[in-house]
Amino acid sequence: MNETNRQRKVAQIIQEDFAELFRKLAADSKKNFLITVTDARISADLGVAKIYLSIFPQEFRQPIMKEIETNKAAYRNYLGQNIGKQVRVIPELYFYNDTSLDDVERIEKELKGEGDNPVL
Repeated sequence: MNETNRQRKVAQIIQEDFAELFRKLAADSKKNFLITVTDARISADLGVAKIYLSIFPQEFRQPIMKEIETNKAAYRNYLGQNIGKQVRVIPELYFYNDTSLDDVERIEKELKGEGDNPVL
């Protein structure tokens, strides 16, 4: 199933908007963490947006994901203010923790022989 240009454009806007929002939230926070929006996907009817987040350091993942889930309505409202003129319906938001960077780091460590499970 191929994404349409419209899906790609809307997903790109969503990714950029949330990247900016989370950058500001991290900067304003007393804690030292980083939230990166690694990807955004939108359904064909533009009704559902899946937003993938990478959160560092790891110990902040659970509390930050919980807080994002709690504030989902506010984030949808924020998105509506930003893209309301461009779409008919503001998409339902689903946030996912993207751990692919952890996998890359783990593989690199294992290749260097620093991993928990030595290859040989």
